[in-house]
Amino acid sequence: MDRHLIPETASLLEALGRLNALSGSSMTLFATDESGRVAGALTDGDVRRALLGGVGLDSPVSRAMHRAFTALRPEDDSRARVARIRDSRARGIRLIPVLDAAGRPLEIVDLDTTHTRLPLRAVLMAGGKGERLRPLTLDRPKPLLEIDGKAIIDYNVEALRACGVRDIAVTVRYLAEQIEEHFASAADVRCVREDTPMGTLGAVSLCDIPDDDGDTLVMNSDLLTTVSFEEMYLKHTAAGADVTIAVVPYQVTVPFAILETEGDAVTGIAEKPAYSHYANAGIYIFSNRLLATVRAGRRTDAPDLVQAAIDGGRRVTYYVINGTWLDVGSPADFRQAAELMRHHRNLSKT
Repeated sequence: MDRHLIPETASLLEALGRLNALSGSSMTLFATDESGRVAGALTDGDVRRALLGGVGLDSPVSRAMHRAFTALRPEDDSRARVARIRDSRARGIRLIPVLDAAGRPLEIVDLDTTHTRLPLRAVLMAGGKGERLRPLTLDRPKPLLEIDGKAIIDYNVEALRACGVRDIAVTVRYLAEQIEEHFASAADVRCVREDTPMGTLGAVSLCDIPDDDGDTLVMNSDLLTTVSFEEMYLKHTAAGADVTIAVVPYQVTVPFAILETEGDAVTGIAEKPAYSHYANAGIYIFSNRLLATVRAGRRTDAPDLVQAAIDGGRRVTYYVINGTWLDVGSPADFRQAAELMRHHRNLSKT
């Protein structure tokens, strides 16, 4: 962080040297006053405009800095903070300082590496045996199977990190020690072992989710997806939801002519009709207060908790994934996933 800070009393010549040293990264400095508060932002463009306006190289940074800079502040609520980062990305801003109540910098968010800053915890469910993928999963847990040189679970962990999620729990059971070893050096990932099968959601009760006003993202660890966690979170909070379920469109085509009837009368006939539905994608945002109702030691599947939320009058909504979603559940899925990731990699090279 310090390399992006400069006193507002420093000369523009010194600022140019500091900016030049940032070459290859985000070339922005934040000018601080005598109390350490951020007073403005400075780019090489700001310096150039000041020089063209007659300001000398020995003049202080305060003569050229941009005072109307974007920052994240303590008074911002979580939704406003995410919206501000989203707007900054759209305007091409790459660095945003996080300030304390007095205006002093706590950290600087680099939007090249952190896409957003979501106030979420995350739980990745990784305890299953992956039996449909045998023999690949006989001696390796499904989340650690590699697709295009990377473990499936790592695609999801990296996507969460890019959204600023820094509290990630991975629930493990089958070949648990391999996943635990895989994340042994990751400061932001902790493995939670379930001793007995607890369903698709029961292990969340072991993850120390606080009973507060926050939210937690829960997802299967063996998915490949380009879901926008940011858009899903914004929809969740805008709806005031206790549950938001990520879904994918799914079409069912009946290969026969279907009669439309009323009593014993035929009122119409549809030739091979197709029906569109939304399929559960295995990704949820739950309010922490709802997750707190999951009892330790009791088997709980995600649909059970969702139905209980509906029956209890809680707000349950859905978010449609606009992009890639693949549940790697079979050898055919695995081959498709490998081809898909090779395609994405080749596109990134062009």
